[in-house]
Amino acid sequence: MGSLNMVVEEADTKFYRISIEEDGREIGRCYVYLIKNELHEEPYALLEDVFIEEGYRGKGYGTELVKKAIDLARSKGCYKIIATSRFERERVHSFYENLGFRKWGYEFRIDF
Repeated sequence: MGSLNMVVEEADTKFYRISIEEDGREIGRCYVYLIKNELHEEPYALLEDVFIEEGYRGKGYGTELVKKAIDLARSKGCYKIIATSRFERERVHSFYENLGFRKWGYEFRIDF
């Protein structure tokens, strides 16, 4: 067996913050990260930190926010957009599925 060398290269990741305001006050937000790898020519998008203030939930703001994120990812040439949600958050799962997302796999993580 030959000698192994581990190479770590820094890569730029672009992200966008999308927010909804009412009367100058932010009531919701999300982040869209564009991630590039060598398996595809195009980047993929990761949707993160989708949040609507509690008093504004159930009024369609979250739907509009996620639709904007999907449109942004599509306009940036992404080949997919992914979102994650904890197992116990079934309402969130239904929310994403109603917007066209489908269950695909598991997320594995290590908290530091």
